[in-house]
Order: sequence, then structure tokens, then C-alpha cells
Amino acid sequence: MDPFASPSKFDHELLSFLQEACNELCEWFKNSKTNGPLPTFAEFPKVEPSIKGLSSKELLFDLQKIMNGAYRPSHPGALAHLDPPPLTASIVGDLICAGLNNNLLAEELSPSLSRLEKELCYWFANQIGMETLAGGVAASGGTLSNLMALVVARRHAGLQLDPSAVILASSDAHVSLVKLMTVMGLNSDSLRLVNVDIEGSMSIPDLKKQLKKLKAEGKKCFAIVATAGTTIRGAVDPICEISKLSTNERIWLHVDASIGGVFTLSSGTSRLVRGLNLANSVTLNPQKLLGVSKTSSILILADRTNLNATFSTGLPYFEPVKSNEYHFGEMGLQGTRSAEVLKLWLGLKQLGEKGIENILEQAISRKQYFLDKLDISKFQLCTGPLHLLAFTPKNLNLEKAKVWSINTRETLLRNNFMLSRPLYQGRFYLKAVFGNPHTDQKHLDSLAELVNESTAL
Repeated sequence: MDPFASPSKFDHELLSFLQEACNELCEWFKNSKTNGPLPTFAEFPKVEPSIKGLSSKELLFDLQKIMNGAYRPSHPGALAHLDPPPLTASIVGDLICAGLNNNLLAEELSPSLSRLEKELCYWFANQIGMETLAGGVAASGGTLSNLMALVVARRHAGLQLDPSAVILASSDAHVSLVKLMTVMGLNSDSLRLVNVDIEGSMSIPDLKKQLKKLKAEGKKCFAIVATAGTTIRGAVDPICEISKLSTNERIWLHVDASIGGVFTLSSGTSRLVRGLNLANSVTLNPQKLLGVSKTSSILILADRTNLNATFSTGLPYFEPVKSNEYHFGEMGLQGTRSAEVLKLWLGLKQLGEKGIENILEQAISRKQYFLDKLDISKFQLCTGPLHLLAFTPKNLNLEKAKVWSINTRETLLRNNFMLSRPLYQGRFYLKAVFGNPHTDQKHLDSLAELVNESTAL
């Protein structure tokens, strides 16, 4: 088989290869339910290339070994993380994206796909409720989207050369913010954490206190990072109130809505993340609930020209675009970049408004159904308005809670339920994420029964 697809005739060998690979993938999906979320490695293929290239049959044989050892998000008991099964249209989008092999660096390398990304970013901005200047760029993950937003915010404040400049975020904000301090060359104390209230949301009184303290120290804050969907409990910060403070203090407001941002796409759930339209920048990750295959993140700015002003260096080896327009390689940190927007667009088109609404509302409904079945007299709960729930026995000390979390997780795994085991405020919990569309009421009944019985172990 020629390792490259023919540019001049219908490639039957490629078609056969794709069909066989698709058959293997469909078999893998079919077997997901019976094999459990976590696989058992039986055999691993050699990593190094052989002297002579492998045939399609040999490649598929090795590929099958990798597939056998893969995590199975399609299993109904896969409830540990923000990793739902993929939309079928998104799988097709990934395949076609790989085949087209266009590069979002410059418009001449991806004419239709560059336009698609621009238009889709405008659509997301409109869904959020931002004005006509809004727009954005896709990125490989929420960490990169957050980084680009904060680099823009720092430049906007004129503090690019100040390593003591400060970011304020809640103590439950995503841990990737710690990495961003290093990447941005900021001092170790440049990330100041604001306390959370009993609901896990950023405390406005403590935020005011922190701002006052920074002024007394002579430190300058260039961004407040609010979170719409914290990682462990799915809490949402009071964005509207934070916006008032950030506006009064002339501080950039970024919302990390990697988890909760998609809830704004439906009128029935948009109230859960109220205030996104007030932000200067917002990160959304459709991969975390809508089933868009990884990676799928979008950074939206209220004024998209801030992206160009921050990242544009000029691309003299490409044809210039229209006046007041930029290549995507000048709108973010990434240069060469695949057209991941294709799988997002196809997935949204496949779902339609009703399908999107159904995914969002069903995720909330699953959590509520499980809560109704859980004996809450036995458990301390950590949750918010979204589809995440963490719990731990009320009457155990820290060490016994740790032992309980280990033993119970193992029991659940033996019964084909996978929950995560986070450490939150010094105590171990089990956490369930209810975004798996294959999880139905009978699965939740069984899970609740096992969890309720766990306190007697």
C-alpha cells in the first residue's frame, strides 16, 4: 500500500484501510459496555519502527493492542472525569481534518476552514451575549486558552515587564493557573487566591479585602480570574458582582468557563452561568460535556482586536489578508495548528439546538436523580449548580475518610463504576461527573446503592 493517498485517482487501498480501521473502532465501541471503563493491558506493541514499513493488516493488528488498553468513556459507569463519549459527527470531523491536513496558521493554507473558525467564534460570542467587536480563536485545551487570555490582559494593563504583577483567582480555581505563572515569568506570589464561600464560589468580601491589600503593598493586579464550573464541585463564581469590581478598578476580567461555559448555549440552562457577557475574555471547552472529541477549546474576547495587538508579529512569507484582518497565526500563541474547529462545527450541527439543550439538561437531571437516591444523612456533599458532585462520609476523621475513599473506589471499579478520588480542603472525597449520555437511571440506582452501603464497610 502506498503510504500517501493518491492525488489523481480514487484510492481503493485507502478506502479499504479506512473501512477496516472503522470496523475495529465500531467493535471497540460495541465492547465498551461489557469490558468496564478501565482496561486491563494484555499486550503492548513495539514502539520503534521496523526496518520495512508495515502493511495495513499489520498496522491494524498493532493498533488493536493500543485500543484494547484504552480508557472507555462510552461505558455507562465512566463517571470519574469530564470526558464524555464522542459525538459520531465529531469523529468524522477528526478524520476529515486529518485527511485535509490544512494548517490554520495562514488563510492560504486553510481558506474555508479559517473562515469557518472565525464565523464559529463569532457565533459563540453572540451566544454568550457579547457585542459586535467580540471574536476569538480555537486552542488545544483550556490551559492554553487561559494562558492566551492572561497574556492579553497583562499587555492591556501595560505590565509586560513587571514580574510582580498579580492575578486574583479563587482558591478553587483550576491548578493550571499555577503553571501559567511560570510560563509568564511572574513571581511565585503573583497568583493570589481568594477564599470561597460555603457554596464554593469566590467570596466577594475577601476579593475586596485582597484588592485593598494589594494597593497597600503597591502591587498591581492585571486580571481577576472567575471560574464558571470549578473542577471538584462545579461551583460558579458570582461573575456579575466580580464584574462590577473589575470595572471600577479597571482590571481585566477573565472567566475560565472550561466546564460551565457550554451551559450558556441553551436558554434553559444559561442562568447557571449568568454574567459571561460581562467578561473581557472567556474560555469554553465543548469537549468536557458536549462530546466534541479532544481537543476542543475556544477563547472568546469582548474585543477581538486585543488578540491581534498582543500576538501579531507579521507573517512575511504569506500573502497578506484584507485590511484589518489577520492570519490565525497572529491571533494566538499557536502557529501551525490543525483545523480542530471542523469536529466542533460538525458536532454542533449534528446535535442542533434541541440536542445541545438535551445534553445540558440531562446532565443536571442525572445529578439530581442520583442525589435523590443518595442517603445524604450519611454524607458531606460538595456540589454546585452544574453536573458535578463530590461526597465523603460525615462521621469519619481525615484518615478514615482516606481509607474509605480507597476501598469504596475499588469496590465501585469491581462493579464497573469509575469515580475519581479528589483531595479537597484536606479531605478525600469521591467525585461523580454526570455528563455521560449512556448512564441511565438503572445505573444510577446501582451506584447509589453501592455508595450508601459503603459507610458500613
